[in-house]
Amino acid sequence: MLRFGLLGTGYWAAETQAAGLSGHPDAEFVGVWGRNPDKARALADRYRVRAFPDVDGLIGAVDAVAVALPPDVQSGLAVRAARAGRHLLLDKPVALTVEAADAVVEAVEASGVSSLVFTTNRYRPGVDAFLREAAATGHWFGAEVTIYGANFQPGNPYADSPWRDAHGGLWDVGPHALSVLVPVLGPVVEVTAVAGPYKTHHLLLRHDSGAVSALHLSIHLTPAAVRWETVFFGPGGPATPPAAGIDPVAAFRIAVTRLAGNAAAGLTVDPLDVHAGRDAVAVLAAAQRAVSEGRTVQL
Repeated sequence: MLRFGLLGTGYWAAETQAAGLSGHPDAEFVGVWGRNPDKARALADRYRVRAFPDVDGLIGAVDAVAVALPPDVQSGLAVRAARAGRHLLLDKPVALTVEAADAVVEAVEASGVSSLVFTTNRYRPGVDAFLREAAATGHWFGAEVTIYGANFQPGNPYADSPWRDAHGGLWDVGPHALSVLVPVLGPVVEVTAVAGPYKTHHLLLRHDSGAVSALHLSIHLTPAAVRWETVFFGPGGPATPPAAGIDPVAAFRIAVTRLAGNAAAGLTVDPLDVHAGRDAVAVLAAAQRAVSEGRTVQL
């Protein structure tokens, strides 16, 4: 059983990660740290764990950390935790620059800890089974992913997220799209992207298999425009992943089980670890460059 600490006090931390850690058979939920001490105390009281006033105090009291913080904050704390020998269950994206993501990878490799990045659908058994079968089938020549959200409408729990507002759907939901495309079509080797109205981003990705995928991303739309669709195209016709099946809390609990199992077995490499998280950051950074420079970017 891993002793877990939670870094973060926002909606996702409280309603998904803390809920997933609480009562988990493979985890002892030890405590919470947050940048706002009042919120940390309130969340800790809710789950009957300890509120830590100092992040290093929490890191020192646990075996693993789950992180639900803005990516630019997460990356630095992930390095600190890994260097202290703590296993990592990170949120997406792992960082906002390739350099920061590389620093996380280097810290994980140097310390020999286990790591995972939580992209929700990858921990849903039905979606995972579909992706495994699709990868085994092969011969896909393309795919299209549309993720349109309405995060900044009144009442949305993410409406007060400055990093999401600043970086938009490219960085917030782009990792979700990549998490299902890359296992089937292979790593991304070339990126073309343009920006559109309502902070939309439209990407064309060439994968090392030769397949090309198209991504349409935004979190700044209206409720009527919300969509989440993925389609793979092959000689046998289109194929779509199944419906979610389980809620995010259940998916997070699967991630906790997976990390605990990897840690117990001494496994430091996993298809969903920080290396995959770093590669996703590289694609998103390339898309950002493609938009700003008006050119195709090679990876």
